[in-house]
This record gives sequence, C-alpha cells and structure tokens, in this order.
Amino acid sequence: MSKAIDPALFRETLGHYPTGVAVVTAVAKDGKPVGMVVGTFSSVSLDPPLIAFFPASSSKSFQRLRTARTFAVNVLAADQEPLCRQLATSEADKFNDVRWRPGPLGSPVLDGAVSWIECTFEQIREAGDHYIVLGRVHELAVERPTLPLLFFQGGYGQFSPGSFIAAPDPDLIQAAQLAEIIRHQVADLSAEFEVNCSVLVKIGGDSVQVLAANQGSVAEPLPLGHRQPIIPPFGANFLVDAMPAEVEEWLRLAPDNSQNRRDLNRALLDKVRERGYSVLTAEPELVQRHQAALSAFELSHRLPRQERVVQQATSELADHFSPDLLPGHRYSIASVVAPIPTKAGQPPMAIRISGLPTPLLTEQIECWARLLKRVAATAAAAMDGALR
Repeated sequence: MSKAIDPALFRETLGHYPTGVAVVTAVAKDGKPVGMVVGTFSSVSLDPPLIAFFPASSSKSFQRLRTARTFAVNVLAADQEPLCRQLATSEADKFNDVRWRPGPLGSPVLDGAVSWIECTFEQIREAGDHYIVLGRVHELAVERPTLPLLFFQGGYGQFSPGSFIAAPDPDLIQAAQLAEIIRHQVADLSAEFEVNCSVLVKIGGDSVQVLAANQGSVAEPLPLGHRQPIIPPFGANFLVDAMPAEVEEWLRLAPDNSQNRRDLNRALLDKVRERGYSVLTAEPELVQRHQAALSAFELSHRLPRQERVVQQATSELADHFSPDLLPGHRYSIASVVAPIPTKAGQPPMAIRISGLPTPLLTEQIECWARLLKRVAATAAAAMDGALR
C-alpha cells in the first residue's frame, strides 16, 4: 500500500512543471456559451486524431460543458491573461464582453487565440478526483501565430526562446561602430542617386541592418536593426572569404537541401566571388511577399512556424538571385549588394542599394554594380584608416 502524499507537497512539486493555458468552450444544452480554463490539455493520438483534457470532477463548468454535442480547445496567447482570468471565474456571466465566433461545428472560437481545435466527445473516464476527457478532432486551425500563455508556480507568463533573443552582441556593437565611420559615404550615395542605401552585417545566422539612408523613390519597408535569417542563396556576400566548412553550414540552411539545389547555391556563391556583387531581379509582388514574411516572422517573436514561411518565400526568390543578364534586356531590380572587404576579426559586412528605378537595361545594372563596388572599397579603406 502506497503511503499518503501530502497535498501541499504534491502541488508544489508538480507546480515546477510549466503548462500551457487553454480554454475549453462549448454551447451548452441551454444554448448559452460555457467555458473552462485548463492547464491539462494534451495531444493523444494522430490516427485517429485525439486530444485530451482533465477537468476536476467537482467542476460545475464541466458539468454544463459535457451537455454539449461538441467543444473547442482554444490555446491562449501570451497577451490574453486578462481573458484567462475572466473565464477562470465561476461567475454565470463570465462570457460578457468576450468576443467569439462559432466554429465549423458550432463551438465558440475565441478571438485572438493562438489556435483552436474543435472536437466531439470520444470518451469520458473517471480518474480519482478528475475526469479524463478524450476528444476526437474534426476541425482545427492556427489563427494567430504568436507566443502562447504559460502557467508556472501560480503565475502567468510567456516563453522567451533564448536562441531568438537579440542580446547585446560584441560583433553587432563593433559593426555598428564601423558603420558609423562610413555614414557620410552611405548618405552621399543615397542622396546623389536617389536610392536607398544600407549597411548589413552578419551576426550569427542573421543579416542585420546597422545603418541606412533612404532617399529612394520607393520607401524602404525594413527598419533599422531589422534581422533577416540568412537562408541560401541570400547571404552569399558575407561568404566571399569564408572557409569551406562555413560554406557547407550555409548550404545546409536552404529549405531545399537536395544536391541539385546545393550545387546551384554553390554556383551562385562563386558568381558573387567572381563579380564582387549580387543582384536580385524580381517583380515587386515577389519581393513584397518576402518582406511581409520577414515582418511577420519578427512580430511573431521568430516562431518556427513563421520561419518556415520565410523559408518558403525565400525559395520563391532563389531563381531570381544573380542570374545571367543578357545584353540589351531590361530587368526589374529589387537590390544590388556588394561585400565590404573587412579585416580578420571583424564581422562580415556588405552594402546594399534598393529603390532603384526599374526596369533597367543590363548595361545600367552593371553600372550600378560598379558604382557600389567602388563605394564598398572606399568604405573599407575608410574603416581601415580609422582603426589605425
């Protein structure tokens, strides 16, 4: 016979395990919405698709909820703590001012939730002072890809993925200081030719915009400090002097890791090394889709699901990266980028121009590229002189 467990110790010990926060909602037999907050929601099976939650057998909310034909599990977002506290009460009118819509089966889907799963009751089992409720999944969706609300040791909070946090980085600080040295060159280029001009630096797996002058006819949508994941073929300008192992690591980041795509990306890197610049020839709608994916990625706290959207948008641009330009032909140009030669111990840097008048003849594009290469060389000399 097992010994008695102290309830306080049980709660304290299990309280060291963080849980997500969900609201199970339904339309009860009386036609009114009912909901209960649970921290015990879990996936169970893929075939058949089953989920589970574990309400207390004394729960009056569950007594009403089980009279419904269907129910929905709403995963709450990190900014929905007030809604969570309202729905966790035992008040009869707790759905007052709560915004929701009926799901495909009629269950309440809460506005602003991260995701929802609509189910029918598969089985309800007694388990001590709780029930085990199995639900068969019929409909589900991600509504708002953002950080979820968490419950830990009696309090609410949110996940802060350490690998995604832009903590102060010595390379970033150094790059920002180096970029300041060439601020005048960047500003003069932007003003004289009415283009957007920015300085980029490779920090870890990201390209970070550390300096910008935007005098182009087309507004620059990405703000100073913007981080873009370096996904091949993008980032080739940072790898012109890279060792083979670093190039291999870069190649593995491509969403298409087939040998054919690896060979194409390696060939594109060789083009950038040979020419001393890269050019992105893409129609505005493709570029805008890529930029929208990047913005959503940052706003979502760089969640993996949004990163996959960025990877897909990047793959759509892969064939527009540094193609062979035919003499006398016109191309829509999104950007031209040239590496800035840096010394050992300095982070890889590049200079980019965008907001160019388009379409441009191949000969005009090559003129812009030569100009940018001269500015990159001048910038490198200015940084080298300032550091002596």
